[in-house]
Formats: sequence, structure tokens, C-alpha cells
Amino acid sequence: MADPLNRIQKIASHLDPAKPRKFKVALLGAAGGIGQPLSLLLKMSPYVSDLALYDVANTPGVAADVSHMSTAARVRGYLGPDQLGAALTGAALVIIPAGVPRKPGMTRDDLFNINAGIVRGLAQGIAQHCPAAWVAIISNPVNSTVPIAAEVLQKAGVFNPAKLFGVTTLDVVRAEAFIGELTGTDPRDVHVPVVGGHAGVTILPLLSQARPPLPASMSAEARKALMVRIQDAGTEVVQAKAGAGSATLSMAYAAARFADSCLRAMSGEGPVSEYAYIRHPPRLSSGSGSSVAVDLPYFSSPVRLGRLGVEEVLPLGPMDALEADNFAAMKAELLGSIKKGVEFAAKGPAPAK
Repeated sequence: MADPLNRIQKIASHLDPAKPRKFKVALLGAAGGIGQPLSLLLKMSPYVSDLALYDVANTPGVAADVSHMSTAARVRGYLGPDQLGAALTGAALVIIPAGVPRKPGMTRDDLFNINAGIVRGLAQGIAQHCPAAWVAIISNPVNSTVPIAAEVLQKAGVFNPAKLFGVTTLDVVRAEAFIGELTGTDPRDVHVPVVGGHAGVTILPLLSQARPPLPASMSAEARKALMVRIQDAGTEVVQAKAGAGSATLSMAYAAARFADSCLRAMSGEGPVSEYAYIRHPPRLSSGSGSSVAVDLPYFSSPVRLGRLGVEEVLPLGPMDALEADNFAAMKAELLGSIKKGVEFAAKGPAPAK
């Protein structure tokens, strides 16, 4: 009797599908180049009940504009440090694109001195007002800003490595787009792991694991060129915009995709497969972790997300010779970026003059 009942329940669920759980999402840096299109995409999410848009300028206008969209999420704008606590209170997911963008000739390290201080201040607010929230950091350089946030949260006694993420999804979607173009495949049907970090040589596309596979006729030089294009795609956009901005629209798309994965996992639709720059090993809520790079405390890894964050860190799988060489070559740079973030957090804010 149980089997017919199960079939009836499944048919009923399709006729009247369960509505997804909804959550408050706080977007810090909502008026910027990434924040504005990301605000629009989050307003469209069926998983968002309340969308808190925070920035130090221009959020009232962004919030008013987005609030006119005929979707269910309630929108409110918050302006300046005095309203940060209200924006964060009750948030289940905090997304941070705040900071200055890359400009022509600027490296990710050039961004550090400004963006590091911004992320540190916002992390302090999270520790005080929504310590149990999932935190997704976009602000560059991600290889350093995620360790900064971790140190701030740890100092406050609220750090949960299973809920802190550097958003590296843009590297994945670029790889999908480029391989889709190369193979004549819809990028939505492409799967390619991109691991490591989120800057230059630390970005490691595992092209040998791409599905569909790269053409057998593709030379080693062409594979290397594709890897380099994925690694330097941010510079490609900065140069194409000729001083008018950086990768904002594609980053907003990637961040919305990552946010959707987080919200689906929170609502119990997991396990949800993703890639994210995380602290190793995270405190796992279930299952067992697999530290893919034991000598690297932070690494963008394939993970499974569940209700409480990272449930499992998946192995990287086999690498070909090109990938193994790049993996070895990037370690020193990634470790240096991590150390830079940890040391910045340890110094604390500069004394007031």
C-alpha cells in the first residue's frame, strides 16, 4: 500500500508543488556596479522574502527602483554605517560586493588597502547583528578578504567555516561560456571544475575534466591558451571597457547563481553542488570532508551544501600534467595572499587621528 501512496504524493506534489522557504538577504554594496544588477536578480528570486540593500551612498534610489518590480520580495534601502545593523538584523544570507572596482593597470593587490578595511568593518557588523548568517564575499582580492572576514568572526567567537564563502562562481561560468563557444555546446550543459583561488594564476580550471570533453584534436598550446584566458578574463573585461568599469554584469549573474545555490540548500533542497573559496577543513554538519589541499588553509573547492552550510568537501579528481604544474606554481602566490589577509586582520584598524 505504501508504494501507491508514495506515487499519489509525488503526483500531488507536481500538481501543487511546495512553495520554497524564504529568507532575508542583505546585500552590502548594493549601489555599486555589481550591487545594482545583483539587487535586480535577487529581487527575482522565489527564495527571498526580504531584500536589505545597504551602501554608503545612493541606496534609497536603488531600493526605490528595484522595489517597483512585480515580484514578492520586500525591499528596503539602508544608508551609511548607522543603518548597517538594521540591514543585517535577521539576515540568513549576507552578500558583500562592497569596495572599489578594478581599473586599467590595477592589480587585485592594488585593491587591497581600500577593500580590506571595508570588508573588516562589514564583518564586524555581521558578527554583532547576524552571527549565524551565511556570508558570501565578492569584494576583491577574494584570496585575502575571505581570511580577513574569518579572522574578524573568529575574534568575535562566532566563526563557522561552513558558512563563510568566497564567491568564485564567475571563474566557473566563464569557463562554461568559453568551452561552450569552443565546442558549440549550450554553456548551461557544460561542466568544468575551476578550483584554487580567485586571481590570475591561482585560478585553476581543470580542463581535463570538462564535460563535454574538449576536442581530442586540441593541442597542448591551445589548452594552455584557454586556461590563461579563463585566468585573465577579468583583465579582458577591464581593457574592453577602456576605463569605464570592470566585470560587473557577469559577476552579478555569477553571484546570483551562487546565492540561489545557498538559498536552495538552506531551504532543504540539498545537497547542492557548488564551488567556493572556503577555509579548510570546515566544521562539517554531516558527512565527511576531504581536504583537497592540506597545506593551503583556504582553497576554492567543489563542495556540497546543506541546511547548515558546507556538508562535504569533494576531492578534486585527477589532473593532467598542465594542471598539476599550475597547481604547484600557484601555491606560493595563494599562500601569500592568505597571509596578507590574516596579518591585516591581526593589526586591527588604524588608530584615529
